[in-house]
This record gives sequence, structure tokens and C-alpha cells, in this order.
Amino acid sequence: MRVLAIDPGYGRCGVAIVERNGAKDVLIYSDCIETSAEDGFATRLRQVVLACETLVSAHAPDCIAMEKLFFAKNQKTAMRVAEVRGAILSLAGSTAIPVFEYSPGEVKSAAAGSGSADKTQVAKMLHALVKIGKVIKRDDEYDAIAIGVTHLALARSTAARRKAQKTVL
Repeated sequence: MRVLAIDPGYGRCGVAIVERNGAKDVLIYSDCIETSAEDGFATRLRQVVLACETLVSAHAPDCIAMEKLFFAKNQKTAMRVAEVRGAILSLAGSTAIPVFEYSPGEVKSAAAGSGSADKTQVAKMLHALVKIGKVIKRDDEYDAIAIGVTHLALARSTAARRKAQKTVL
């Protein structure tokens, strides 16, 4: 299974292509899409969507995993991030790619074993779980990798539960 994982944002948007290869999760690609604050929001939104479209075309993911919106203190920022999420959902709909969403706590729990893990703990665990053969410069990129790892872990556990249920029946 190949996942396009996205930590949505319009100033910085973390993206990763993570794949289950045998018994190991493999990082195929990751980056942080950055847009200029000097550009209008519509331009920035289009840049993020174009980058995601390019990733879909280049890597043919089976699904998109995205972080659920977390309402912080800045409501204007939260609304803009919601708009980015909507644009990505539209892209997914137009390409018939299923979307899975995870809360920040679910991501931290799956990636680091604790829903209250900090960014340093998550990053350290990601290096233990996935071979990351490059320097990661932004937390947004780590967040996207963690979202991908979360989806792969939960997809495995769901498949295992289904298999166990079929065996019992």
C-alpha cells in the first residue's frame, strides 16, 4: 500500500509518500511545500494543490492520509488550513483516491507510542520505524511522515482484525 500523507498548511505543507514493503515501512519521498507570504492566498493554495497533483501523478498512491484540523488560538489560520484541506479533498475526489484522516493525538500515539509525545520524540521514533535517508529540515515534513506511518499501522491492524474475525466465523 502506498500512501500520500499530508500535513496541511498554506505557508508550509508537509508531504510524504510512505509505502509498506514487506514488514517495513519505506519512505519513498518527503518534502515541505513552502509558499511565499507575499503571494495572495489563492496563489498559495494553488501552489499546494499543484504540488499534491504532481505527487499523485508521479507516485500513484492508493490513498491519501491527512491530519484532521486542529483549532488553535488563531482562528484565521485555522480557517485557511481548512480551505487547504478542502482543496486537497477536492483533488482526492477528482482522482477517486480514498482519504483517511487522523487526529494529532492518533498520529503521536501511532508514531511514538503516546498521544502526548512531543515533536522531538515523534521524530526520534520515526527514524527507528522508517529508513529516512535524508536530512529533514521542517517539522511539517516529519508530521507528514508520521501521518503516513499512522495510516499504514492502522490499516495493518484493521486488516488483521478482519482476518481474525473471518477465521473465528
